[in-house]
Amino acid sequence: MSPTNQVYIAIIGAGGVGKCFLSQLQTLAARRPSPKLSLCYISTSKKALFKNDYAPIPTENALQALASSSTAPLALPKVVEFLAAAPAKVVLVDNTSSQDVADAYPAFLSRGISIVTPNKKAFSGSYQLWQDIFTASSTSGAKVYHESSVGAGLPVISTLKDLVDTGDEVTKIEGVFSGTMSFLFNSFAPLEGEGGKWSAEVKKAKELGYTEPDPRDDLNGLDVARKLTILARLAGLPVESPTSFPVQSLIPQQLESVATGDEFLQKLPEFDSEMEGTKAAAQNQGKVVRFVGSIDVATKAVKVGLEMFDRSHPIAALKGSDNIISFYTKRYGSNPLIIQGAGAGGDVTAMGVTSDLIKVLAQI
Repeated sequence: MSPTNQVYIAIIGAGGVGKCFLSQLQTLAARRPSPKLSLCYISTSKKALFKNDYAPIPTENALQALASSSTAPLALPKVVEFLAAAPAKVVLVDNTSSQDVADAYPAFLSRGISIVTPNKKAFSGSYQLWQDIFTASSTSGAKVYHESSVGAGLPVISTLKDLVDTGDEVTKIEGVFSGTMSFLFNSFAPLEGEGGKWSAEVKKAKELGYTEPDPRDDLNGLDVARKLTILARLAGLPVESPTSFPVQSLIPQQLESVATGDEFLQKLPEFDSEMEGTKAAAQNQGKVVRFVGSIDVATKAVKVGLEMFDRSHPIAALKGSDNIISFYTKRYGSNPLIIQGAGAGGDVTAMGVTSDLIKVLAQI
């Protein structure tokens, strides 16, 4: 088979998103026989599966084969060398949230290896890394797409890029960017009924798998800050990092340093009165409280935290763990362009990755 009709796929990360992506890759390969998609490398932090002659790894049992592999993953510089020497084009799919893998993106891209990923750290880390990634991409012609780094499968990044690339002027971006925070506030301060105690809702969200293993990783607001950093940069603001603007943490100060997530949940009820007060203050004004991020492009102000919204506002009416992102622009006037839907979950995140892969295949 001529190399031009084949594209190699390398996958780092085979957890929740990685598993869903593998199954979508299988479907994609069956539905679109050309170019032939060959899995040539797959690894977790502990194990790897690859052949020195790039012989394809069957996707249908790749996870089982990986689980029983006794091969350690290659060091990242070695992965770059291995993929750069492949006899056809290569797309690296990074399904991790690893800073180390993110830091290696410029090395992959400069060797002609395209990247698709939900990894936020590559695009919300230092502004220097952001610049290095896109410089390497434009110099080598390798592509880099990261739609699911902001809204899982929602077309948030592609929409913003289309607005900017066609010459519209984005004035403000505002929304609920975290499925976890959306779920928490929709059940803590619902439009109808009373809602539960804050600590009970946090515990419930963890039991349902909506939070990180340690809920403080959601409640510190940093996940939302990373997403805002990415969007602000795409809108033209050179934001230095997710810690370079105001981010409100919902972790009581006394609980920031407790040893474990379980201990945090145990002690959280002692601090319920504070959140109850915030909820009551909003109710007294006929409003509800939500955890939002906003970017004011004109004043270059980026912030994350609690805001009060009229009960008729689209942000107030969100359900479940949905995300909602509103783009205010010159063209759209006073009515923003709104994107809304599931912003978390393995299947929808992997869908964003798969659709990015399709975009790359069309270009290489």
